Amino acid sequence: MKRGDLTRRSLTRWPVAAIFVSGLLALTGCGEDIKPDPQEITSGTFCALDGMLLLDYPGPKAQIHYDQGPPDFFCDTMEMFAIYLEPEQKKRIVAIYTQDMGKADWTKPQGHWIDARTAFYVTGSRRAGSMGPTLGSFAREEDARAFVEQYGGQVLRFDQVTPESVVLDGGVLQDERM
Repeated sequence: MKRGDLTRRSLTRWPVAAIFVSGLLALTGCGEDIKPDPQEITSGTFCALDGMLLLDYPGPKAQIHYDQGPPDFFCDTMEMFAIYLEPEQKKRIVAIYTQDMGKADWTKPQGHWIDARTAFYVTGSRRAGSMGPTLGSFAREEDARAFVEQYGGQVLRFDQVTPESVVLDGGVLQDERM
């Protein structure tokens, strides 16, 4: 083989190798941004906080996915926020989902999972979740406002929900008999 042939062959392989390596690097970078899909609730899905079976209760459910291990499921949005807003939260969260109550049946919600960080929430409504007061979750602001018209409350965005608004006492702190 002549020296010129080797140079030509090297020059034609170099761009192919560069494209291949670039593609691998691009795929590696994409892997970090991929978030897991929401998982459907089954008859055995239980709440990470209290062990209650999710299908037994009304209102929106939620799930938090971490970078390691299985997701945590919650029987209502109050519990999801209580864990998310907890200062001791050490696990790296990669996805949070809740149900779109503009599409799901409040009494037996199934499916209709949405990114919890982009949802609209209704606090202070007359609708109850698994443990009493809960935050209704909606994909569309129009649906959240229609819910407020019917059941009362106030519309909030994800970053407007505070630890004080998701106290999990079930009303015990206001009950003078307790």
